[in-house]
Amino acid sequence: MYKELRQRVLEANLALPRLGLVKYTWGNVSARDPVTGHVLIKPSGLPYEDMRAEHMVVLDLDGQAVEGSLRPSSDAPTHLALYRAFPQIGGIVHTHSPEATAWAQAGLDIPLYGTTHADHFAGPIPCARALTLEEIQGEYELNTGLVMIETINTRGIDPLHIPAMLCTSHGAFAWGEDVEAAVMNAGVLEEVARMARWTRAIHPGVQPAADALRDKHFFRKHGENAYYGQDN
Repeated sequence: MYKELRQRVLEANLALPRLGLVKYTWGNVSARDPVTGHVLIKPSGLPYEDMRAEHMVVLDLDGQAVEGSLRPSSDAPTHLALYRAFPQIGGIVHTHSPEATAWAQAGLDIPLYGTTHADHFAGPIPCARALTLEEIQGEYELNTGLVMIETINTRGIDPLHIPAMLCTSHGAFAWGEDVEAAVMNAGVLEEVARMARWTRAIHPGVQPAADALRDKHFFRKHGENAYYGQDN
């Protein structure tokens, strides 16, 4: 089963080093099958150059293995928590890409300074609060997901309008309606993190872009009234 989706998840994982988003084994990608709800994810610690489609591990939403003999990514509980909370998410990417991770290590949101950011994200990229000692010493990976869910809910975020988040002192997550969208969002996240850093360096007192400009750029690409690109 899942021959096509296995290949898509493999290609999504292999895209991360090609895009400069991961080094070594510092990242993972998963996808949810829309029919069964099962999740396919990269195996733990497997070098990208050795990875094959058949290595992808299939889990149910409770984390039980359905197919595959390898251990799933250690971040699987984080992915699963997000899938359980938000059925509209079809793919998730986790990286320690340097620009986004620098903001995460600083514990700061990435402000929306311009239209490049607004074309893909309808607001600042949130940074979830730091985990407590009890959360770190308990079910750490699950709690990482729960803190992101808490951030989305308390801030009233539509997870497909701002499909990315930073985890304090950790790294970045991005997601989308499918695994390909998740990879794109992870790549765009890294670019807007770099742009925001340089913008603030050039002008430390810079203010976020106007709400009207933000909304114009986001909704011309997203939603029922979008007009960017070609009709399918």
